[in-house]
Amino acid sequence: MKIPVSQVLVRFLEKLGVKSIFGIPGSHILPVYDALHDSDIRSVLVKHEQAAAFMAGGEARVSGRVSACITTAGPGATNLVTGIANACTDRLPVIAITGEAPTHIFGKGGLQESSGEGGSVDQVALFAGITRYHKLIERTDYLATVLNQAAQHLLADIPGPVVLSIPFNLQKEQVDDAILEQVSFTRPARAAPVADEDIARSIELLAGAERPLIVAGHGCIRARAQAALKGISETLHIPVTSSLKAKGALDERSPLSLGSLGVTSGGHAMRYLEQEADLVMILGASFNERTSYVWDRQLLAGKRIIQVDASAPQLQKVFRADLAVQADLGAYLDALDAAVQAGGLAARKPVDIAGFIDQAQAEIDAAGATIFDEQFDHIRGFYAWLETRFPGGLTMFDDNIVFAQNFYRVSARDRYLPNTGISSLGHAIPAAIGASFSTSEQARKPVFAMIGDGGFHMCGMELMTAVNYRVPLNVVLFNNRTMGLIRKNQHQYYADRFIDCDFTNPDFALLAKSFGIRHVRVNGNTDLDSLAEDVDFFEDVNLIEILIDQDAYPNYSSRR
Repeated sequence: MKIPVSQVLVRFLEKLGVKSIFGIPGSHILPVYDALHDSDIRSVLVKHEQAAAFMAGGEARVSGRVSACITTAGPGATNLVTGIANACTDRLPVIAITGEAPTHIFGKGGLQESSGEGGSVDQVALFAGITRYHKLIERTDYLATVLNQAAQHLLADIPGPVVLSIPFNLQKEQVDDAILEQVSFTRPARAAPVADEDIARSIELLAGAERPLIVAGHGCIRARAQAALKGISETLHIPVTSSLKAKGALDERSPLSLGSLGVTSGGHAMRYLEQEADLVMILGASFNERTSYVWDRQLLAGKRIIQVDASAPQLQKVFRADLAVQADLGAYLDALDAAVQAGGLAARKPVDIAGFIDQAQAEIDAAGATIFDEQFDHIRGFYAWLETRFPGGLTMFDDNIVFAQNFYRVSARDRYLPNTGISSLGHAIPAAIGASFSTSEQARKPVFAMIGDGGFHMCGMELMTAVNYRVPLNVVLFNNRTMGLIRKNQHQYYADRFIDCDFTNPDFALLAKSFGIRHVRVNGNTDLDSLAEDVDFFEDVNLIEILIDQDAYPNYSSRR
């Protein structure tokens, strides 16, 4: 039986497990939208295509499933670029379907033509460096091959985004409905078992260490290895610090947690790493600019290193390791735990991490190196309130980062999702909306989007997307009437020569009223009492505005 290519594409998305597709229709993609009309895939109309890609990324990041976005040709596709780049750096299985002008006008300058012919914009080339696979499909005779390639990249153990551009006339062309039988939707087999010699060498290095330390990266979360990490940490009394993206890989309320490591953190983990650790186990962490304090060589000087990562290119990318193991983090930790339980390594004396943190904080305070002074006490109080108010956990998308990194202890029941990819402003709100479409489990936990006022102005209209689809969402807006990081740097390094950082905000209470959502303003710890009484965090869309003095700066150096 013959069916149009547009219907094949929708069936392809269904077989990939896509539940929602985020986008904006346009003339050149309407055949696919018409096919979506009869599908169980829920189409979600956004306010800007960049947000469509961010929403797809948010859904994929929380669910682990393939997620999708869809746009028309020309500006619809070009507006996706930042969101697709974010999915690329976060290794997310996001597929973007974009329209294109009909092939018979290629090179003639048709409306929104972006085929790359005749001097027109080449929209597929725009995605070349930020996708795992991208293709302008000009004929149907190789359609099955293209779809199979796309599926393999999306379903890979370490996935990445895919962009398929489909000319208008091709969407309507008839093909055999058996075409998808040529496409494999099977996920690849897991990595081979961890080699015995790698476990034996790990045991040998651990046995020779007095103060080992685990640096947990996002690979531990991607591999769902949190339980195995907890088991090894507790059995061997090894403290754990994490990269920012891996906050909560070990419950940060655990007595063995040092919190996160990095330039914008309070410094406890860095001090332990520098002063105490003699062996560092780097598990699924890339040791990027933030985590490594801009690749400070002294951080790992004189220490033995074990690095384990599922991705071979991550191994020894920025430093030498005494043992480098390519392996699934869950498989490695399970095998190491089994060896330990079999008597391969004796438990060492428990470490007093709480005592170390207290002493380190006293030294930090005495040196005047505390990141936040009393001007930020109400923000510290807000995060403490969140911990108490939601013991069952919450999902937090975070564009601001520096506050949560220092003030929020991510529990095993939380999902903390910082914007660490390309760190684009305006990410948290659409990503959180996308996540809210993900699973019934997320519906039982409140979803928070933490964002500054500068970032809010890039995506604020997406609040209406949440309203339109009755998606519960709590937006925490930090209002200091400036681009905070830029102003801090201009204060620290440019003698207060402020330029293009300050601005005037609207009245956010009136703005929220116009959206038909609740607004609460927090200007001190006393306001937190009414916050608990007035706001339904589970069912409503809420805008929580937290005021910050424009001249209050976190005391850290970005080393720029």
